[in-house]
Amino acid sequence: MKKVLMVCLGNICRSPLAEGILQSKVNPKQVFVDSAGTAAYHVGNLPDVRSIEVANKYGIDITNQRARKFTVKDFDEFDYIYAMDDSNYQNILMLSRNNNDSNKVKMILNETHPAENLSVPDPYYGGRDGFENVYNMLDEACLIISKKI
Repeated sequence: MKKVLMVCLGNICRSPLAEGILQSKVNPKQVFVDSAGTAAYHVGNLPDVRSIEVANKYGIDITNQRARKFTVKDFDEFDYIYAMDDSNYQNILMLSRNNNDSNKVKMILNETHPAENLSVPDPYYGGRDGFENVYNMLDEACLIISKKI
């Protein structure tokens, strides 16, 4: 079984959406998907209501998710670790112990825009349109990821 981890800052906006989107595109018997944040601000909380709403709009339920913090153990548990932006990418790499760990970490939008290292914008302080925009970016990237794994 392949294991994929989606990572953003607080694990309530972008990474829960990415988790739910990818789960909707893969066989759960072949691919396990989870998400985490590099900060512990929201540990134990549901995803942001706006993430829940945009996911529901597309038939995806993410209300079973709870925010958690990324840990070094995640390098042992997951085959692929997708960062939503450069700041979180760097935070994850700082925890890597070796090349095997760091080679698992990728910027998620490099799936749609190879080698451009684009960031998924954090929609937290914006309106609902920002969540829709993020959903569309992640949906496109997750479609490519689902075909690769």
